[in-house]
Amino acid sequence: MLNPADPAFLSALEGQLAPGTLRAPEPRDLEEPRGRWQGRAGAVALPRTVAEVAVIVRTCAAARVGIVPMGGGTGLVGGQIMADGPLPLILSLERMAGLRGIWPQENAMTVEAGMVLAVAHDHAAGVGRIFPLTLASEGSARIGGLLSTNAGGVNVLRYGNARDLVLGIEAVLPDGSIFNGLKRLRKDNTGYDLRHLLIGAEGTLGIITAASLRLFPAPASTATALLDVADPATALRLLDLANTHAAGLISAFELIHRQGLDFLSETLPNVAQPFRPQGDWMVLLELALPAGLGGAEAVMAGVLEAAFEAGLARDGAVAASDSQRKAIWTLRESIPLANRKVGAISSHDISLPLSAIPDFIPRANTLLAAMGDFRVNCFGHLGDGNLHYNVFPARGRTKADYLNQRETVKDTVHDLVHQMGGSVSAEHGIGRLKVGDLVRYGDPAKLAAMRAIKAALDPLGILNPGAVISAA
Repeated sequence: MLNPADPAFLSALEGQLAPGTLRAPEPRDLEEPRGRWQGRAGAVALPRTVAEVAVIVRTCAAARVGIVPMGGGTGLVGGQIMADGPLPLILSLERMAGLRGIWPQENAMTVEAGMVLAVAHDHAAGVGRIFPLTLASEGSARIGGLLSTNAGGVNVLRYGNARDLVLGIEAVLPDGSIFNGLKRLRKDNTGYDLRHLLIGAEGTLGIITAASLRLFPAPASTATALLDVADPATALRLLDLANTHAAGLISAFELIHRQGLDFLSETLPNVAQPFRPQGDWMVLLELALPAGLGGAEAVMAGVLEAAFEAGLARDGAVAASDSQRKAIWTLRESIPLANRKVGAISSHDISLPLSAIPDFIPRANTLLAAMGDFRVNCFGHLGDGNLHYNVFPARGRTKADYLNQRETVKDTVHDLVHQMGGSVSAEHGIGRLKVGDLVRYGDPAKLAAMRAIKAALDPLGILNPGAVISAA
């Protein structure tokens, strides 16, 4: 059993820390973007060093007080919110946001976990490099949270998920010991890889305090296009064609449904829409070339010529300037904001084998149509098989009208995903929202191993209690 972070505990902890390290919780500490939970906490700890993090964790372990790690608060599955149970201590690394070193010749930099992703981008750009993890919340999401959830984003097709961009990490383990794993090595086969165990664990096995990240040469040229396609099957054929003509140069391949454009018109009319597709589907394609391989515009022209000749694209808009490229990406990145304004009944972050996607979408639509009147906005990172299949109220109604159907809708979609060999959590993690889903769809051997690892590393259960894995 855990104990609350009560005044007596907080007084004892405060005596071991620098003045001002603890403060009372504020509303922003207890909220999550979708408003589904309201958090609780005895206090917020804001350490400045890994040594202070170790003191905090060690003291919480001795008192059996739960710790909820807090990054930028942008997570969508409740991993940063503890709504019930004994009052926890929120641990925010926002003060640990420094750059510890950058080595352009190694294509590496070491940053602290509280650094905002956009700031990491700026540091990389300052030495002619990029850190390619890119997502809509980069202005507030922090490196520690992104690694703890193994974030994805729009560049996974080319550069991989967050874990693929990490050379080493520093972390505080549940007993307060410090794992010093910041080596900037591409090869290190010295036993179990704790780096990959802690990345994606959502703060349940350790607190990531710093990371050595992989950098890449900045592209010399970029080309971006929006293309009108007949359906997802055609989009996949277009992806295959693009890979044939520009293997290794595709940075993003995004699928966009007309419903997303309609939601933008309805809720964010100031977001420019370069054109409307003839049917329901569009693809956002981006190519980026390093110096010495010619211009991305010429490669894009070749891809588009082949696509139109093959009948895979019916219309399109190619960015002729950086401002037009930004406008295209603003459209794509505004879709989740529009979704939030409309209010989803149930949102699904799923992944499927690429060849299964053209079959999944109509099958899911048919199942939902038999259940009631819904609008579906299906969009996402088609290049890596990650879809956001989100279900919304019919026009003129609100999600409150469908509260009694939310779980049924979710289970219907997730059951089909599982049946077709997919995952019900592609890039957002498990958090607290999907703990039951992990039990329902998870492999029994994997779940047993996960519980054994949690029990071995965190026998008191103090790190992010209730997140990722159920107690039994």
